[in-house]
Amino acid sequence: MAPTLLVLAAGLGSRYGGLKQIDPVGPSGETTLDYAVYDAIRAGFGRVVFVIRRELEDAFRSSATSRYAGRIASDFVYQDVEDVPEGCAVPAGRRKPWGTGHAVWCAREAIAGPFAVINADDFYGASSYERLRGFLGTARGPMYAIVGFRLANTLSESGPVSRGVCREEGGSLVSIAEEPSIAPADVGPGRRFSGTEIVSMNFWGFTPSVFGGLGDGLRAFLGGKGSDPRAEFYLPVAVSDLVRAGRAEVRVIASEEPWFGITYREDRARAAAAVDGLVRRGAYPRRLFG
Repeated sequence: MAPTLLVLAAGLGSRYGGLKQIDPVGPSGETTLDYAVYDAIRAGFGRVVFVIRRELEDAFRSSATSRYAGRIASDFVYQDVEDVPEGCAVPAGRRKPWGTGHAVWCAREAIAGPFAVINADDFYGASSYERLRGFLGTARGPMYAIVGFRLANTLSESGPVSRGVCREEGGSLVSIAEEPSIAPADVGPGRRFSGTEIVSMNFWGFTPSVFGGLGDGLRAFLGGKGSDPRAEFYLPVAVSDLVRAGRAEVRVIASEEPWFGITYREDRARAAAAVDGLVRRGAYPRRLFG
């Protein structure tokens, strides 16, 4: 069975100031999402599922999924704040979705086989998809993977970023520590970080067994933090909890690809320049979906 690509696209981009998932960065109007789908198709993924908020569906259908028709099957899943494990209550007035761990859990009825998870606004590189596709071809039960990137390659010159720093032993993930507000000045010899650390950029490989673990984690999260209007159930934290509990093993796939993402509006120009360089070197055609 060809694996599925699950795309987390429910965020509204508050720091960016718009719907960054469909903002063009390529020479023919391509988005970072277009490059992700293109790389996934080349790597042998057979289907893509988008996790979105209901109010974004028209925008996605008109500017994103219409491009993929005839190339890869696509579906939508809605991240709804009311979609919680049975018996859990949603606090009155809560409007913000519950975070990336919840977003993945919301796809539990749409995915029956191995799948990858990505952010819609991140560029991970062709070989990253190929390597994760290879892993997913043999993944069974609670054996998962994370594609990690070097911290120095994931920073923004436009402002600080938060990163989940991975600790591994023998190629397996031990834990992920969330480090807030990392700026380029914090990275380098003698500084807070060396820059070679492997960090999570939410590029994961799972089997459907993860949905049970996420459901249990979400239930515990809602019981302890559900009343906090700012609390979110983050995927890296949820997976780290499963590892610590002995309920999952996560292989770490270190990628040297030129990751880039769009956190701030100023990042778009740098992303466009990076894509232009890849196109000039022949890594991608000037028009992905002609």
